[in-house]
Amino acid sequence: MPAGKDIEKFPTVELQELREGLLQQGLDSWQAADLISSFLAGRGYGVSRQSARDAVLRGEGISHSIAGIQAELEKLAMVM
Repeated sequence: MPAGKDIEKFPTVELQELREGLLQQGLDSWQAADLISSFLAGRGYGVSRQSARDAVLRGEGISHSIAGIQAELEKLAMVM
């Protein structure tokens, strides 16, 4: 991320809800990517579904911690 770029910090409660949704049993990578896409779209951001799916498949930060989810969303979110 370039220095000085404004990064939106999503409310912790919303990130916790997203994390709980991502940890649901039976959720496949496509459904998890759709959940991430919907989360960001609902807040005025675009996201590549393939990028969201790649993030889910990598598993890095996307469901482990609130800080990890925030960091991953910062990578995925595209200002519309």
